Amino acid sequence: MNSKPKIVVLGAGYAGMMTTKKLMQKLHPEEADIVLINKHNYHYQTTWLHEVAAGTINHNLARIMISDIIDPNRVRLIYDSVVEVKREQQQVVLENSEVNYDYLVISLGFETNTFGIKGMEEHAFFIQDIDSSQLIREHIEYQFAQYKNSEAKEDHSLTILVGGGGFTGVEFVGELAERVPQLCRKYDIDRNIPKIINVEASPSILPGFDEELVAYAKKSLESRGVEFREGAKIQSCTKEGFIVGEGNELIKAGTVVWTGGVTGNSVLGNSGFELTRGKVTVNSDLRAPGEENIFVLGDCAWVMNEKEGRPYPPTAQAAMQHATTCANNIKALLHHQPLENFVFSDKGTVASLGVTDAMGTVFGGTKLYGKPAAAMKKVVDNRYLFLLGGLNLFLKKGKIRPF
Repeated sequence: MNSKPKIVVLGAGYAGMMTTKKLMQKLHPEEADIVLINKHNYHYQTTWLHEVAAGTINHNLARIMISDIIDPNRVRLIYDSVVEVKREQQQVVLENSEVNYDYLVISLGFETNTFGIKGMEEHAFFIQDIDSSQLIREHIEYQFAQYKNSEAKEDHSLTILVGGGGFTGVEFVGELAERVPQLCRKYDIDRNIPKIINVEASPSILPGFDEELVAYAKKSLESRGVEFREGAKIQSCTKEGFIVGEGNELIKAGTVVWTGGVTGNSVLGNSGFELTRGKVTVNSDLRAPGEENIFVLGDCAWVMNEKEGRPYPPTAQAAMQHATTCANNIKALLHHQPLENFVFSDKGTVASLGVTDAMGTVFGGTKLYGKPAAAMKKVVDNRYLFLLGGLNLFLKKGKIRPF
């Protein structure tokens, strides 16, 4: 009879992959069995999906086979969808089976949140995973091909409407500013016909960002044809486009993409966890409240910044740091040692504005703009690849293209 404790990790996103890798490093095979459960047999770079959606990188660059990183001889890999966590029975219900656990890590990632905007679910595309991002890319190119070959041309069919001026929305329109001119050349279409419009309900795009950085981003993107509609609340989404503002203005578009919000995975609610805006507010050691053996990480967790009285932003760098604390604490539980609290180390935030442009802060607040910021963005991306899979993964998937 196998008496080893079983550690089950749900989800192979940033937090799940790094937690699994660190558990492999920290624990001997005889100390515990490790199981990683994921819907697909690949991990993907969530922070690269906007590039896949715009068509500026191939989707295979953003996709990494799990078995290339996680040794199947050391970790049991199960490719299935999680339905529910039964906490009393210490069991995970999958679509095709059930798995028992002694320690559970929930890192199932995000789901798109439309905030109840009428018609958004039915008529908009979402940058949610590899498949949905590929669909956006294909749809945009189809619109250009159809326009080129249509007798009765409707210019608004080439308008790309992006709802949400947060991090993802701004990075996406930055990639579109690179991609649309390429499509115009490919299909011999006047560059002045396609429009890229970003709609943000807040008074400014990138809420919470430094004003100088926001001003730089706007100027850079507007100079390349991006139009911003700030302070424009989306009333509803129709098959024609967005209806915005008090005057119910219709902005027509052939492609509508919603990037305005995410929430934690719906499995959390199905499993009876207490949620705040779709996420679990975890304890300082990253365990779910009232649970001794369940950790919640990444986009599924609110991790409080006690100094500021609000959660840390759910970024990739935070998820990777969750993984370190989680792996350390699981090892501590196995050996009946005290647990550590999560301490966030802010490495800075850089937003891409296209291939050769970016802006953000690094090293405790130093502002970067333009090519130096774009270079730093690639360093950040490549660092994750190196941490996850070493030199081989970096050479295979790294962003090493010159400016």
